[in-house]
Amino acid sequence: MSIPETTVNLQAITPILRIFDVKKATEFYVDFLEFHLDWEHKFAADMPLYMQISCDACVIHLSEHHGDCSPGAALRIKTEHIKALHTRLIGKAYTFAKPGLEATPWNTLELQVTDPFGNRIIYFEPLTEEASSGVIAAG
Repeated sequence: MSIPETTVNLQAITPILRIFDVKKATEFYVDFLEFHLDWEHKFAADMPLYMQISCDACVIHLSEHHGDCSPGAALRIKTEHIKALHTRLIGKAYTFAKPGLEATPWNTLELQVTDPFGNRIIYFEPLTEEASSGVIAAG
């Protein structure tokens, strides 16, 4: 008896990032990066928080649980209109991040920020001739 071949279709991933302070995480991800808080979960009042944030099609889970993940992860988020995102973020005058734009050798325009817990968020847009004009170096 043969097993029928089924096409496997992988879907979007949901990364989990480690956080240590809910207030700082909310300030960074919701206030600065403009993600929406979708939901929060605790098994009990004195237990660590687990939450979901999202922005457009991008979904991220943030966890205070020590066993879920290690700090220092890096995420790459494909982005449209990265220059507009850069302008918006710089305009917020966030004390702890002043991201620049960088044209990379692999033909992307990238904006990188590091959250208060050492996780790097790298927004990228495929580089076109038009997109590469006026690139601002990271700072």
